[in-house]
Amino acid sequence: MTLVKICGISSADALDAAVQGGADYVGFVFFPPSPRYVTPVEAATLSARHAGARPQRVGLFVNPGFDEIDAILQEISLDILQIHGSPALVAALRGRFGRPVWRQLGVTAEEDFPAPDERADGYVVEAKPPPGATRPGGNAVLADWNLLARLRPAKPWLLAGGLRPDNVAEALRVTGAPGVDVSSGVEDAPGRKSPALIRRFIAAARGG
Repeated sequence: MTLVKICGISSADALDAAVQGGADYVGFVFFPPSPRYVTPVEAATLSARHAGARPQRVGLFVNPGFDEIDAILQEISLDILQIHGSPALVAALRGRFGRPVWRQLGVTAEEDFPAPDERADGYVVEAKPPPGATRPGGNAVLADWNLLARLRPAKPWLLAGGLRPDNVAEALRVTGAPGVDVSSGVEDAPGRKSPALIRRFIAAARGG
């Protein structure tokens, strides 16, 4: 079954829709410039609504330091750390925190793909940020699906970037991705998730 991650959760109704729809992962963004940013306390309060429920909790960070992650983990238990950062940082975080680390991966050509022995546990694969972007990812730009049909990371990965309920099935068909990650594609406005779109996206990703 296709894996589904709903990222940028910042409201109770969005989390409820993701849990009820059967999402495998929910993501909390700990990067203040993002319109989807939540504080550690806000994320913990949301997560507690469904304590023990199926979705794994993923924390998204941009070039984080140990102290930043330590402080957040004191408030909320995260199953996975997802980072924008270097392979060396991935290795350091895995060693320090003892939990899976995913790396955000922007790809436009073969040379952008990671080495097979990189220590990341998985990847979130999207297009590179467009010129002038203020964020390193989550810019709703479609990845090159044809490139990903030919070249894939050696580790588990989720396809991201510009996905919506009306194109996710085609994206999966073309790329053969094992899973998908969506944020802005299930929003009514930047940072404001639509429960209806979340449910539609999950159903579409799984052929419903």
